Amino acid sequence: MSPAKDDATVLEIDGHEVRVSHPEKVVFPEPGLTKLDLVNYYVAVADGALRGAADRPMVLKRFVKGIDQEAFFQKRALASRPDWIQTAVLEYARGTSAEEVVVTDAAALAWVVNLGCTDLNPHPVRAWDLDHPDELRVDLDPMPGVDWSQIVDVAMVAREVLADMGLVGWPKTSGSRGMHIYARIEPRWNYRDVRLAAETLAREVENRAPGLASAHWWKEERGESVFVDFNQNAKDRTVASAYSIRALPDARVSTPLDWDEVRLRRPEEFTVATVLQRFAERGDAAAGIDDSAGSLDGLLALAKQLGPSEKAPASSDGSGRRQSTMPLIEIARAKTKAEALEGLERWKDRHPDVVSLLEPSDTLVDGMRGSSSLWYRIRVNLQHVPERERPEQAELEVDYDPWAGRG
Repeated sequence: MSPAKDDATVLEIDGHEVRVSHPEKVVFPEPGLTKLDLVNYYVAVADGALRGAADRPMVLKRFVKGIDQEAFFQKRALASRPDWIQTAVLEYARGTSAEEVVVTDAAALAWVVNLGCTDLNPHPVRAWDLDHPDELRVDLDPMPGVDWSQIVDVAMVAREVLADMGLVGWPKTSGSRGMHIYARIEPRWNYRDVRLAAETLAREVENRAPGLASAHWWKEERGESVFVDFNQNAKDRTVASAYSIRALPDARVSTPLDWDEVRLRRPEEFTVATVLQRFAERGDAAAGIDDSAGSLDGLLALAKQLGPSEKAPASSDGSGRRQSTMPLIEIARAKTKAEALEGLERWKDRHPDVVSLLEPSDTLVDGMRGSSSLWYRIRVNLQHVPERERPEQAELEVDYDPWAGRG
C-alpha cells in the first residue's frame, strides 16, 4: 500500500495498482467500516467471491451517496477504466446492448468496490458464452409475516426437488431476509429454457409445500408464503453473488452455507467481521460448486408434464394488461422507499378501521426498476376488508413519474 495524491491510497493487488479514493470515508457507520475496509474485505475473501462472480458480466450497483441513499445501476463500463479491466458486450431483448465489466481477479474486485459497489451483481453467464447460462438461481423471497423457519422449510423442499431433477443445490443467505440456492448447469440451454426450468422448479416446490411456498408471479396472490422467484433467471436480471456486502446498517454478507447449517444459522450472524473470521478458519462453503454442473433435462421434462401455468384474465379496457383477481388500490409511487412509506402512513392515518383488518402480506411494497435506479410503488390488497368497507381508489399520496422527461 502506498499514499497517493488527492486523498487516495494505491494498493498493489495481483500485479496491478488499484487506486482507492477517499479510503477513510465511512461507508457503514454502525460497525465503522471505511471504503478501504471494504476493499480489504473483498481481497481477503476473493477466492470465494470470485467463485461466484469471476468471468461474468456485471451490472455495477453504485452507492455513491451512501448506503442510506438509493443506488444507481450502471450497465456500461467506465470509459476511463484501467486497461486490465475486462469487458463483454451483452445484447438485450429490447434491441439495446451494453459493454459491461467482467471481474477476473482480486484487483478487479477492489476496483469495482472503489466505484461504490458494496455488493456484486453478475449475470449467470460467462464472458465467453453470453447466450447459455451456466447456473440456475433459486431466490427464496419471503412475504411480510413469514419467519426464517418457513424459509428454511421451503429451502429444504427446493433442495429435494433439485436432487430429484439431477441437480445439486448450493445454499447461501441472501444478505437480506431471504435465501438463495444456486445450481450449476451445463451451458447448453438458452435463457428462455433456463427460466422455464426455474419456473417449473418453483411450481413443483409449491406443489410439495402448499401454503408454505408460492410460484405465483403476482405478489397479491401469494399470501404469507415464500415466493420462489423464478424470474431472477431472465436475461436482464442479476442477483447479489456470494460474499456480497449488502447495503444494510450492520454490513450483512450474502454467505454460502453447508446444508447442515441452514436450520441452525441466521442471516444476521453473517457480517463483514464474522465472515472474515469464518473464511479464514474454514474457507468457502461453496468450494465444490464448479464441479457439480448438471442437466436441465429433468426440469424441462417436468415442465411438459405440468403444462402451462395458469394465467390471469386480461383487462377489459382493451390494453391487454392483466386483470388482478384481488381488490387492490394503489397508495404511492415514489422516488425513494422512505417517501413511499411516508405516503402509506398518511393513508393509514385516514383509514384506521381498514388498517386493523389488514394482514402483513396485504401491504405490497415493490421496488420497480427504472432506467438507472429503483423507484417504489405501494399497493394495498383489501381482500380481508368487507366489500362495503373498502375505500375507493383515490389520488396517490405520492405521485412520482420515473419516466418524466424521457422519450
